[in-house]
Amino acid sequence: MVKAVVLGGIGQPLALLLKANPLVTELGLYDIVNTPGVAADLSHIATPAKVEGYLPPDDGLAKALKGADVVVIPAGVPRKPGINAGIIKDLATGIAKTAPNAFVLVISNPVNSTVPIVAEVFKKFGTFNPKRVFGVTTLDVVRASTFVSEILGDLSLSKDVVVPVVGGHSGVTIVPLLSQSSHPLPSGFAKDNLDALVNRIQFGGDEVVKAKSGAGSATLSMAYAGAEFAAKVIRAVKGEKGIIAPTYVNLAADAQGGAALTKELGQELAYFSANVELGTEGVAKINPLGTITDAESALIKAAIPELAKNIDTGVNFIAEATKAEAAKSDEPRL
Repeated sequence: MVKAVVLGGIGQPLALLLKANPLVTELGLYDIVNTPGVAADLSHIATPAKVEGYLPPDDGLAKALKGADVVVIPAGVPRKPGINAGIIKDLATGIAKTAPNAFVLVISNPVNSTVPIVAEVFKKFGTFNPKRVFGVTTLDVVRASTFVSEILGDLSLSKDVVVPVVGGHSGVTIVPLLSQSSHPLPSGFAKDNLDALVNRIQFGGDEVVKAKSGAGSATLSMAYAGAEFAAKVIRAVKGEKGIIAPTYVNLAADAQGGAALTKELGQELAYFSANVELGTEGVAKINPLGTITDAESALIKAAIPELAKNIDTGVNFIAEATKAEAAKSDEPRL
């Protein structure tokens, strides 16, 4: 029995894909509007998952999260990091109280900061397990696979093309290791073309926003990527071995693997997206970068300062919020 919970209305296509996953037997939905109707709609689909939708009144978040095994968080407003930080803090508080042992998959941007926000909230409640909190960077991997297959002239390869993408999940922090692609780029692939491909993977979200004339972002491809990663986590939790996927995690999740990766990076970072082996407890092993090119090494070097800044932003947000809450509770009551 697996209960998956989706927190946030932009997760409708994601909820549809999870409902279609035969391993999911219960699906909980939570958002500030429309959720009961979305749940009723999904409940007519002939797959095993029983679907229930909740709104904030009457302890809806706690009801949605009760008994959750996997919680996926796509909640928030596209490209509004300040707003999203507060939303993620509140949702993480609900998870820490109601489903502290769930596997938490964070999609809400900026992932480089929202994952530390979730972790810091869990730490406040004494329930942080670094093995169970993931930043979903799968869209970068999906884009890399798609774009490489386009260059190879055969989109039917896209499901088989595997390109590790490390670092983080925004702009220059996204580092595709194209030299490790399961399907090598054509021999003699020009450096200018390679640079353009890296840039397209890093800033693929901008491509979608522009095509939607600023009226939306990558919700459908993100839903697909989120469902793909959730499916891998569920399969691993149910005992399937050998599942490896890039994901943004706290390096304390695997002390040995984290230390080896830190040595490769040449700098300590609390979080980094790397090839992670998934297991019944979540993170089983953090794999090293392996052999990379000088150009890829330069990309990682450029990513590190931005990642460090993003991580600090998330940690500091919770520290400031905690301080403000403490000050408020100390105010004299009239």
